[in-house]
Amino acid sequence: MESAAARPRPVLTAGSVLPADADRAALVARVHNPEWDGPCVAAVRGEQVVDLTAIAPTVSDLMERDDAAAVVREADGGHVWRLDELLDAPADRRDVPHLLAPIDLQVIKAAGVTFARSLLERVIEERTGGDPAQAARVRARVGQMVGGTLDGIRPGSPEADKAKELLVSEGLWSQYLEVGIGPDPEVFTKAPVLSAVGTGADIGVLGASVWNNPEPEAVLVVDSRGRVRGATLGNDVNLRDIEGRSALLLSRAKDNNASCAIGPFVRLLDEDFDVDTVRGIDIDLRIDGTDGYVLRGSSSMREISRDVLDLVAATHGPHHQYPDGFVLFTGTLFAPTEDRQAPGAGFTHEYGDIVRISSPRLGALVNTVVPSEQAAPWTFGVGALMRNLARRGVL
Repeated sequence: MESAAARPRPVLTAGSVLPADADRAALVARVHNPEWDGPCVAAVRGEQVVDLTAIAPTVSDLMERDDAAAVVREADGGHVWRLDELLDAPADRRDVPHLLAPIDLQVIKAAGVTFARSLLERVIEERTGGDPAQAARVRARVGQMVGGTLDGIRPGSPEADKAKELLVSEGLWSQYLEVGIGPDPEVFTKAPVLSAVGTGADIGVLGASVWNNPEPEAVLVVDSRGRVRGATLGNDVNLRDIEGRSALLLSRAKDNNASCAIGPFVRLLDEDFDVDTVRGIDIDLRIDGTDGYVLRGSSSMREISRDVLDLVAATHGPHHQYPDGFVLFTGTLFAPTEDRQAPGAGFTHEYGDIVRISSPRLGALVNTVVPSEQAAPWTFGVGALMRNLARRGVL
């Protein structure tokens, strides 16, 4: 990767980040308020952002309310900010109001290998041992051997068992295929509570990684009872070289400073936006490099191999509870294979890349790629949040 010394900031406006139908949406944001040196729960109403912290001190609390959408649309609030001013402010400055990731106490979970195309790319990472120079050769062999074997297969079905037998006989079975078409999905903890960054912030890629990519995903927001209350966008940054060396390095590959971006807002479920809507959304990706490089891609939730509610049930239930709720990355179809730096090496980030993940019903999450080691340190944890809210008298 190139040096991160002179990296651009994305230009963001209300028009560029709001959902296309924002006038019908119940949108939740979090705002850093320098007056309190802490976060505020807020409602996005047009181009105004209204402080609701006195009503719901945390987003987790708001998600527990059956009337959350009505509160976001109608409740009287406190301070009002202009959305354009929040978007224009640097996300690493504590002396100016700016947007944060729109979640707080929820555990950040992620489901992996939920799309057939990205499933095969995980197998390729494993077969190359994380070496991008071997990717083209292994991709050709895997494609030749597997072909359309996995198309349309329902995980855990008899057809999936038959496909497994075929792949085992060809010496191609893998732990990624097990979670991709087997009965149990992969669900892991992506990042610590409160560590996610929001739109406009830098997103971190571990400095040691030489083969990596963004993962544009729909993210479900789930309350303590396992009810899906809303959805947003996320970037579950993927370090292909590190995870490719060993799946046991998943935490090293996935959980680093600023390596999880969520936003721009949580869109609450209502009569115009429900789980079926989430099942049908398309997610677009655009990467702009400092050298004029542009990569476009897309991911359609219609091609997911496991239903989103099945993923929620695999995360929450009698086997595991989340008293403050959780958010769940649902996986991605996007797996870039085009060469960027060298023939046969495939895609990898360069520092300064601006990553835009967008969907008409959810808005746009925009971040600039930097080394995790150079991203703003994460210093505001659960203890700091509790002390801050107590000092403000809202707990």
